[in-house]
Amino acid sequence: MLRHLSAVFLLLATTAPALAGPLDEARAKTHLNAIADSDLEVLMRDYADDAYMDWVGGPLDGRYTGKAAIRALWEKFIAANDGKPRPVKVGEFEDYANSTGVSIVAEAEYGGMKPVKVWHLFVYRDGVLTTEIWQVAPSMQVH
Repeated sequence: MLRHLSAVFLLLATTAPALAGPLDEARAKTHLNAIADSDLEVLMRDYADDAYMDWVGGPLDGRYTGKAAIRALWEKFIAANDGKPRPVKVGEFEDYANSTGVSIVAEAEYGGMKPVKVWHLFVYRDGVLTTEIWQVAPSMQVH
């Protein structure tokens, strides 16, 4: 009987959906703050080696695959504001999770020399950022 209960518990533990939680939101907040702070090292530390980023709209529009390409993208973004921090307003997070990963959606408005409003999507698998979408959204109202 105990063996059967252990098997059921193990099955539930490995197939139950993961829930997004404070750690996931903390990662996303750290990432957004690193963008605002122009802190390239903190910004890069969560990316998987084979991560990709879709930047949709604006002068940096394109798909960036791998850490080296993503780093070069962020270097351009930071340089566009002379390396200075950008004030940021971040809306509420929306979290979606299952047993294979967590997706977090956020809206942000970054100040600086050329302010930009962005809809973000972050996908974390095994605790690392594998996919990021940066959607420039000029008419968005950050809530």
